[in-house]
Amino acid sequence: MKRILFVSEYVTLAQMVRLVALADSLDPARYEVHFAASAFPDFIFGARTWRRWPLYTLPAEKVFAAVEAGRRLYGRRTLDRYIRADLEIIEAIAPDLVVGDLRWSLTVSAQRAHVPHAALINAYWSPSAQRDSFPLPDHPIVRLLGEDLAAKHFPKALPFVFKHFAAPLDHHRKKHGLPPLRSLLEVLMAGDHVLFADTPGLAPVKALEPHQHYLGTVLWSPSAPLPAAWQQPKQRPRVYVTLGSSGLLKLLPATLQAMAARPIDVLLSTAGRVQPNELPANVTTVDYVDGDRACAAADAVVTNGGSSTGYQALAQGKPVIGIPTNFDQYLASQAIDATGAGESIAARALTPERLSAALDRALGDAGRTRAAAAAAVEIASYDARARFAAFVARCTA
Repeated sequence: MKRILFVSEYVTLAQMVRLVALADSLDPARYEVHFAASAFPDFIFGARTWRRWPLYTLPAEKVFAAVEAGRRLYGRRTLDRYIRADLEIIEAIAPDLVVGDLRWSLTVSAQRAHVPHAALINAYWSPSAQRDSFPLPDHPIVRLLGEDLAAKHFPKALPFVFKHFAAPLDHHRKKHGLPPLRSLLEVLMAGDHVLFADTPGLAPVKALEPHQHYLGTVLWSPSAPLPAAWQQPKQRPRVYVTLGSSGLLKLLPATLQAMAARPIDVLLSTAGRVQPNELPANVTTVDYVDGDRACAAADAVVTNGGSSTGYQALAQGKPVIGIPTNFDQYLASQAIDATGAGESIAARALTPERLSAALDRALGDAGRTRAAAAAAVEIASYDARARFAAFVARCTA
């Protein structure tokens, strides 16, 4: 029986549930699944019998603070601790394959342990992703310089920023006799195998390397029912709103204000992060909900801009409005917008009026609905779980 180790960086739910969804695809008669993470929430892991390994990861609030301030996520000391933690678990398990999602240290530890490493990442992070330019994220320098000046200098500064983020990992790679990666993009693409959690139409690349594979969208939903009202035939348009586990809570007042005066019904999923005190009469809140069913029941979906709910909405053929904050969300929104099924509003520019106008377009533009339906067809043609199971079979044959 082959041993497969999944290593999760538990900052957002998306990082963990994508690996859980892939691990679920493996035949327990053929594979012994091990899962390493800093926590194992019951609503995600349930009664799964995989062997669980406690693993050190940075606290989510520390990562969010670094992202908002535009600082590096990992310094040399943190990565040293990560590498040692990885190696301890890898040596105890002796896996045939390690699968990681944004666990940078595996680019050192897996090679040190001579274990094949598959990196799960979105193709829009690839250096060869098809894009005209990188989006300008929310960064303190934007507030300091102003939008126009920051946008002018951003393209020139970005290569140096990417190198700055990669430097602590390159320090450890050099220490362990490994070549430098020199860029954040190369760090995220570093693995014996790279698994893209996208379809080629959603996040196309100019050239696909032999060790890179499109799995398709890796979707997961908690087994939480829709509210009773949303299980009934709808009387007017419905909008599903979620800021996920990493969206900025300070965006919620403007979001709710845009919804309040409209003849729509709104389902707000808070991810257990907040319970609004005063809600418009047309808004129903839940901590968690089956996102697939919520998107299917909605006419439009408002997200934090990330790929998790954005792809979930497209899989159900629904237009998306993204409100991105961090760089990953901006890249995902850029990719979704390019399909013609999405529209994004930078978090720093969000107002109730802008969101309300975007809702008009999402609910009233037939072209956007057709684009979302086309995206749904492609997503349905890529069975991520089956593709992953086939990939693991090839790797461990």
